[in-house]
Amino acid sequence: MSNLVKRKSRPTKRKTIGLMVIILAWSLAMGWLLFLATNVQGATNTSEVGTVDVVPAQYQLGQQLYLENCSTCHIALSPAVFPTQTWKNLLQDSQHYGVQLKPLVDPPRILVWRYLSTFSRSHLKEEPTPYRLSDSRYFKALHPKVQLPRPVQVGSCVSCHPSASDFNFRSLTSEWK
Repeated sequence: MSNLVKRKSRPTKRKTIGLMVIILAWSLAMGWLLFLATNVQGATNTSEVGTVDVVPAQYQLGQQLYLENCSTCHIALSPAVFPTQTWKNLLQDSQHYGVQLKPLVDPPRILVWRYLSTFSRSHLKEEPTPYRLSDSRYFKALHPKVQLPRPVQVGSCVSCHPSASDFNFRSLTSEWK
């Protein structure tokens, strides 16, 4: 009888070890595939724009068009600096801060609008729509102890944000770190 018990325990041990090996191999394979999938989806080339903010693929062309159209005359600002209504007004206004501009036409306008409206902040009902950077509540909140010149000019940003022309407002001069 003891031989019968020994024979039955060997196949059971083999099945258990075999099952454990299969589970381990499956787990390793799934972990590896998950690692590859998340790296491919999350791989946004931020070095081209110089920002640490990841922009999903469906908005990258809008961001590129925004930078191409806006940074030729001045530093392109992060969409979050203004509320969505300000960006809408700016896109519709051919008199851009006193300069006559050729307005964007569709489809580039739609792509820029999707990017700006997605990454801009919401507008508070009791807040007037800011048209100038120095009037933006969000901008003021980010610069609480900074004495800003009136009017705020391009050089004002670069003095504290040396990489602002590369659309990177997170790197600061040593004075503000």
